[in-house]
Amino acid sequence: MSVNGTECETKKLQVGQKAPDFSAQALLHDGSFKEVKLSDYQGKWVVLFFYPLDFTFVCPTEIKSFDRHYADFKKAGAEVLGASTDSVYSHKAWSEKELGKIQFPILGDTGHQVSRHFNVLIEDKGIALRGTFIIDPNGILKSATVNDLPVGRSVEETLRTLQALQTGKLTGCGWKPGEKTLN
Repeated sequence: MSVNGTECETKKLQVGQKAPDFSAQALLHDGSFKEVKLSDYQGKWVVLFFYPLDFTFVCPTEIKSFDRHYADFKKAGAEVLGASTDSVYSHKAWSEKELGKIQFPILGDTGHQVSRHFNVLIEDKGIALRGTFIIDPNGILKSATVNDLPVGRSVEETLRTLQALQTGKLTGCGWKPGEKTLN
């Protein structure tokens, strides 16, 4: 794996900055593998989420929730990418045993470059925290949320945040699509 074609240097990625153009093997919905790059999605919104490990308790609840809401993300013009530090072969075995077919690619970040660059890697454990990143069509990071290992994220809140960002306007606390914005 590479980030921007080079070894990833440790630096803090912040909202408002260009997201790194990573490259990683991914498990696709049909069970095949493919090299996926962030630049493949240029011109589209991207929701990239990291989870710690395959074959765990909290992770499948999140992945299945992203899968249940996948049509909503697509309707909002966004692509979803999952990622963990497990291999694509582990993803495939887990999918066949427990998850079923997932409609979006799941990246195998075995070299830890992508999770390290997004600052979610727990170095001494070699696993990722529960990070969720929303990237706009120009490749700019617009939202970053990171949870500790035991706490699952709200996919509904991720979708709401995406939709709020897409308005380009001021949205108050709890704003929902169809409600008035503040400007």
